[in-house]
Amino acid sequence: MSLEGKRIGFVGGGNMGEALIRGLLGTKTVPAALLSATDVRTERTAQLAKQFGITAHGDNLRLVRETDVVVLAVKPQIMATVVAEIAPAVTVRHLLISIAAGVSTAAIGAALGKEARIVRVMPNTPALVLQGAAAVAKGRGQEAEDLAVAEAIFGAVGRVVVLDESLMDAVTGLSGSGPAYVALVVEALADGGVNMGLDRATALTLATQTVLGAAQLLVETGMHPAVLKDMVSSPGGTTIAGITALEDGGLRATLIRAVERATVRSRELGRGSAR
Repeated sequence: MSLEGKRIGFVGGGNMGEALIRGLLGTKTVPAALLSATDVRTERTAQLAKQFGITAHGDNLRLVRETDVVVLAVKPQIMATVVAEIAPAVTVRHLLISIAAGVSTAAIGAALGKEARIVRVMPNTPALVLQGAAAVAKGRGQEAEDLAVAEAIFGAVGRVVVLDESLMDAVTGLSGSGPAYVALVVEALADGGVNMGLDRATALTLATQTVLGAAQLLVETGMHPAVLKDMVSSPGGTTIAGITALEDGGLRATLIRAVERATVRSRELGRGSAR
């Protein structure tokens, strides 16, 4: 899907907004002249304008009036307030893309008070290095190309899957929150190396590269994780001894519970945002 000629505005210039701007420019998907942003911190929008050559707005209504696609990159707790603010400027010409965890398209539509084209997306922070994972859900009032526009935008910073909106809270619990789980695993692996005598810098380098390499191997080969585990686990060897310790500690069940709890919290945020 080509984004040629489409003016894209970001309401919220935080990490994810910056990642998308960086990706769209770096992949030459959209020129800087067609990108704009607002943020509650005027110094932040000034920084983005200086760094990327995009337009900085101090007014959300003006941004909406001057764009075709509006990416709502604000926190779930203030989404309803922001949407109500921009409602007077939203027309059938606009496509609204929300990346707020837990906030349904129905909740956004209710805050807007009018029919609109709305797409909900759940990205994650590795988009900052163009290795993001994003789930796109169809929403209410979309035109045929709306889903493809969202896929093109988020495809510029990583991989995209398309799911029913009913599954978006589970996506939040898995890939949205997942980078923090992986960071904790990397930190723990490095601590294990230090405990066994490695210096901190070496242990962290080895742990980080091991996680990165294992993930890349799975992506490029399409191998099931269990196959990789078995490849590394020699009978009576070091790896199976380590895996036994992980199973004793309940790592697998704990990670499953982490996704479950984060999913539940996403639902709770959604209910709160609707009030």
